Amino acid sequence: MLSVTGLFTEYPNEKGEIVKAAQDVSFEVPEGELFTLLGPSGCGKTTTLRSIAGLERPRAGEISVNGVPVYSSANGIFIAPNKRNFGMVFQSYAIWPHMNVFKNAAFSLEVGARKYSKKEIENRVMRVLTAVGLDHVADREATKMSGGQQQRLALARALVMEPKLLLLDEPLSNLDAKLREQMRSELKRMQRELGLTTIYVTHDQSEALALSHEIAVMSAGRIVQIGSPRDIYERPRNKFVADFVGLTNFLDATIEEADGDGYRVNSSIGALSVTSFDQYSRGDAVLISVRPEDIELYQARPQGVNVIEGKVDFKVFLGEVLDYQIMIGERKVLARAHPSFKSRLGDTVFLRMDPEKCITIQDNTQYRKAA
Repeated sequence: MLSVTGLFTEYPNEKGEIVKAAQDVSFEVPEGELFTLLGPSGCGKTTTLRSIAGLERPRAGEISVNGVPVYSSANGIFIAPNKRNFGMVFQSYAIWPHMNVFKNAAFSLEVGARKYSKKEIENRVMRVLTAVGLDHVADREATKMSGGQQQRLALARALVMEPKLLLLDEPLSNLDAKLREQMRSELKRMQRELGLTTIYVTHDQSEALALSHEIAVMSAGRIVQIGSPRDIYERPRNKFVADFVGLTNFLDATIEEADGDGYRVNSSIGALSVTSFDQYSRGDAVLISVRPEDIELYQARPQGVNVIEGKVDFKVFLGEVLDYQIMIGERKVLARAHPSFKSRLGDTVFLRMDPEKCITIQDNTQYRKAA
């Protein structure tokens, strides 16, 4: 449905220096799917979204929808933003101050090329206002609502047109934690029910994992990994992705020998069997990533492989889980356990790690900020 190929977008900053915001960005989004551009501030994700919207003019590349280019540097094509028929919600609300909530949401239906009856407009507007939790304030002046309510109105205004492509730039950023979670569920439900092809920009990993069919992790203007939420989380390809998406332990290790589908390594906490998606030779230095929730804690030594002894150094009660900091020699390892696991500071505990959850990753790139 959407195809972005070899996209380069650059612009001068306030000092006149060229900022390389998007560098050779390429991805495809099938019809009806939600694709997330995920990364830290300054990674180029918003610039990429604005390039798709037509609000930035790239230096090179091609953007097409259903095989029809809306931008092509090779063919000199640049379709104006208002002719792309994309729904857009950015960090600024752009609410019409002289209209109430209902009129703001209905505006694009009333002035668009397609004519709707009064009843059709009322039904469509109230449906989206109900979905975003604003049906009870339909008659309120839009600018007298809270920032979170205004952001939900901006989302409703984009959804009411049922656009062929929906572009969302941090649309839930101004909501409190509970409302953000509720809106995330509503947004996911509406996107699936309406079959809206959606590009979603966020720095929030949990948001990306919960909403997306596929995620592109960006850094320094480039995509460093594309995959399903599970692949991104469980099979990070490098240290940046593993560190940015969730919490993980990094262990320095040296390859000892091949071991089934992985390797036997000598790590900073002892000998381990690990899984690898790359080829290594004996003596190669590697980095191991293992998530805290993938480390099982025991008070007595369990059976199995990858069992390491340590001492409880610190623990934090978080309600549904306990976070433990375990000392293994001079090395600190984070583990996550059910609150029913009770060990005191200084107690000896045993860690067991599934070899499939101990992943070798690349540590070969130092990422810097783009725009």
